[in-house]
Amino acid sequence: MILVLAGSLMTFAMVQEATVEAPHEKGHVIIEQNVDDSPVELRKSVAVEPLVAQKYRNVVRQQYDYSCGSAALTTVLNFYLGRSLNERQVMEGLLHYGESDRIVQRRAFSMLDMKRLVTALGYPSGGFRANIQDLKDLDHPAIVPIQHAGFKHFVVLRAIQDGRVFLADPSVGNISFTLSQFKKKWDDNVLFIVFPGSEKPFDALELREEDMRFVDDQTLRLQAMQRVPAFHEAVERRIQNMLERQKNNPDGSAENTRKQLHYRRN
Repeated sequence: MILVLAGSLMTFAMVQEATVEAPHEKGHVIIEQNVDDSPVELRKSVAVEPLVAQKYRNVVRQQYDYSCGSAALTTVLNFYLGRSLNERQVMEGLLHYGESDRIVQRRAFSMLDMKRLVTALGYPSGGFRANIQDLKDLDHPAIVPIQHAGFKHFVVLRAIQDGRVFLADPSVGNISFTLSQFKKKWDDNVLFIVFPGSEKPFDALELREEDMRFVDDQTLRLQAMQRVPAFHEAVERRIQNMLERQKNNPDGSAENTRKQLHYRRN
């Protein structure tokens, strides 16, 4: 009996030792799956990228409320021209080469400030007035001002494809709008381009397959409804009940029905 017990303990210890997992790399998950009903499990380590990392891939996120211009320019310098700058360095450069008094007064950078800085860095650049067709024909990313949520805001236009405008937004990351939405937001139809000159651009802002995914308006509305399904289902049931009662009671007035609905909703 003692020998059996000792053998069982040894077997348990060996199995426990064999199943101890080595620590896996951060950002990876372990997937276990049986194959063809076999007791043998396949184990695979899969890298999982957080959504926030995907959203801000190749976008410099603005660190201050009014620093969208410096963040947008840093995005172009780093991910199109291959520089290694942070937003604070670019802000200091804009203050040094730009109109510092006016920058402080308006609490924002202008395209002229951007031009002075990139000229000092050795890149040709320019501000232009354009239309949507000009944007479609662009072969460079461009910094464009938009009116969004009641504020003026700088974003980087990456490309226009399949009827959508793809932007690198320093505030919310990679987003896209339909052409009609963007036309309403585009401020004064102007843009600012930094050209690579004689050097080949790094161009990490070029659209890739994973960038083509977007949340369309219909899906967005559906998700908004799904967040509070109980509320919407309850309202629908009440309205349906009121309509059925009105069918069964032809003498019931619309005003009476409206009062009942108001009472029930409250």
